[in-house]
Amino acid sequence: MLEPKTLTRQAKDRLIEFPNRPLIMGVVNVTPDSFYDGGRYLDIEAAVAHAVQLVEEGADLLDIGAESTRPGADVVNEAEERRRVIPVVTAVAKAVTVPISIDTSKAAVARAAIDAGVVLVNDVTALRGDPAMVEVVARTGAGIVLMHMHGTPRTMQQVPCYDDVVSEISEFFEERVRFAMAHGIVRRQIILDPGIGFGKLLVHNLTLLAQLRRFMQFECPLLVGVSQKAFLGQLVDRPLQERQWATAAAVAMAVDRGAGILRVHDVRAMKDVVQVAAAINRETTVSLKAQHA
Repeated sequence: MLEPKTLTRQAKDRLIEFPNRPLIMGVVNVTPDSFYDGGRYLDIEAAVAHAVQLVEEGADLLDIGAESTRPGADVVNEAEERRRVIPVVTAVAKAVTVPISIDTSKAAVARAAIDAGVVLVNDVTALRGDPAMVEVVARTGAGIVLMHMHGTPRTMQQVPCYDDVVSEISEFFEERVRFAMAHGIVRRQIILDPGIGFGKLLVHNLTLLAQLRRFMQFECPLLVGVSQKAFLGQLVDRPLQERQWATAAAVAMAVDRGAGILRVHDVRAMKDVVQVAAAINRETTVSLKAQHA
């Protein structure tokens, strides 16, 4: 297991430190069509109140986005994305002290959000969507989440195919980290996300979660987002709003397999899951070390 000091990330002027458990990233969607809570927080006051509540419930970070990346989602143009998200980012940055992430693949939106108080860019295209994004991240020193996605949100679930999903995503991470560092981003800025549900079938998602530790070779924290996702509904045959227990099981297993950040909607409950799973994981590690001493 990587030592906490290895996982410390630099995000603009913030140092994101990992305690003896993974961090919880709370989700603030300001879009009408997100799969879980689309339209609920379009109003600035509602979005800020939700963000503050998530922090009170235990969120270590907040991820704010204004363009849905659910399967089949339509593209939102830059002007509309900025109109939706920048006022919310500005207000949330004044209301909370935890680091804020912007969920965008557009360089201009990321730049405006960073100016408004964001310190981390969560790019589902891993710097492939906008050629200017890598320069924005390198110049500002913001943290960057490099996520794997097969295709685009509109096409990603159209029969995704892999010969070896873990090996192929490992190769993708290796190339993306190399690209980022060649363009001025340093490793301590980088977080990796295998993209659960982004161009993956059920078997791919389960394999990625089962073998998550293989991605720790890159010495970057692993961000995992499983909250309420469709593959859980496939397993338990539950509608969207009834997948809390399935989410909890997936979160606990992700903690056991080395996740550094869990991106979730239900912060209060998942914070408890993470704390318990991490405590068990620590005791297991201590016991194994004692046995081999």
